[in-house]
Amino acid sequence: MATKKNVQHAHISPRIRALHDALIRMASVMNRPDVDERLVREAGIALDGALFPLLVMVERFGPIGIVELANRGGRDYTTVSRQVGRLERQGLVERRADGHDARVRAVVVTRKGKAMTDALDAARERMARALFADWSESEVDTLVGLLQRFACGLEAQVSADAVEKARG
Repeated sequence: MATKKNVQHAHISPRIRALHDALIRMASVMNRPDVDERLVREAGIALDGALFPLLVMVERFGPIGIVELANRGGRDYTTVSRQVGRLERQGLVERRADGHDARVRAVVVTRKGKAMTDALDAARERMARALFADWSESEVDTLVGLLQRFACGLEAQVSADAVEKARG
């Protein structure tokens, strides 16, 4: 008797399925507002949960244009523009002329914003130490190295797809 295959999984190997499931689980945890609130609380800062991921992305990837920031955050351009405006009013970021294209305004983190992301990083470090308490240093190093390699590969693939799309 033939076995019944799940149609949804017919074209994905078990390895890639397991990877995808793990990534979805990680993204689900990382995108939870209560997790963001816990990190902000642990950092001892006052910042709206919707703004802190943008502040961190500006600090990590800035100077960065609003469109790229919106793409990286998976948000609408107009929403991100309004949220960046809120960060500006709080003195955490500022917009400057982009060095490559004078028509583009790039967002950069200010000293005050950097101090806030430093506090978030310290809180993230404390939380990670608890998470990895029973991991060896070698295991953590291997995980970090593989995740960095994976992230670089994803970014390269997306960049290549964008170039191909632009060529038409």
